[in-house]
Amino acid sequence: MIVAAEKGKREGGAYIFRRRLDANGGVSHPAPMNSGRTRSGLLYYTERGSGSPLLLVHGLMITGEMFEPVLDHFATRHRVIVPDLRGHGRSRDLPGPYSATQLAADLQQLLDHLGIQSAAILGYSQGGTIAQQFALDAPQRCHHLVLACTYAFNMATAREQVEGRLAPPLLTLLGMRRFARLIASQGMKELDPKVVNRMTALIADQDRALMVTAWKEAMRFDSRLELARIQCPTLILAASRDMGVPLHHAKALHAGIRGSQLVIVDGASHALIWTHPDEFVRIVEGFLAGG
Repeated sequence: MIVAAEKGKREGGAYIFRRRLDANGGVSHPAPMNSGRTRSGLLYYTERGSGSPLLLVHGLMITGEMFEPVLDHFATRHRVIVPDLRGHGRSRDLPGPYSATQLAADLQQLLDHLGIQSAAILGYSQGGTIAQQFALDAPQRCHHLVLACTYAFNMATAREQVEGRLAPPLLTLLGMRRFARLIASQGMKELDPKVVNRMTALIADQDRALMVTAWKEAMRFDSRLELARIQCPTLILAASRDMGVPLHHAKALHAGIRGSQLVIVDGASHALIWTHPDEFVRIVEGFLAGG
């Protein structure tokens, strides 16, 4: 159920088949996906569907596979491009820096490679910071912006500062597998065990040293003074029970981006995309169709 929807203050590769988890953790039927990385320095990406381009940007310490619950839905109307960001998944061999500026530049290079002039950009969690940076650095290439469960500055409270500084040494001490289990125990309690196992495996498979560096870069991101420069239609999609990125972040984004829309999904957590995939798609598609 949507409990808030407000207006802002101002007026290449080979074809592969992959078994995919559905929203309930089951295995759905395979579908063709274009997958590629044709030259050195280019992000690994997958592509599905046709229509207006939609670029999906994943969060920290995971890969583009996090979008599996919504990918087939979006692909019925869009040419959906899903990269693995620099340092993550199948793009882990690309060296740093892992700053938002670099990661956004990587996305521009990917669109160049695909012959796409402009796209709708959807960023989830830390991926939303990369989407913001993209819209700031290349406004003519982002015609719609969706910021889901994300922030402008993730060190805004005392708790966030403690957690942000504690995570790198904890990650170093525990290693990726145990750290992934810790994340799952705190933020994935409501998910089907099969989905939890899959997401835990994706996190555990990342490189520990790279993730420590990427985490520190993510904590440095601060777009608060730049938000007013984002001019494209923007949807801020938040979850009422998000403990990973609390609701005050969505409200700050909404206040900073003039004309933005804020939609809050009641009862959802940071795992919104897995617990409410149909609602997620409906809200995003409604925005893209009417924005």
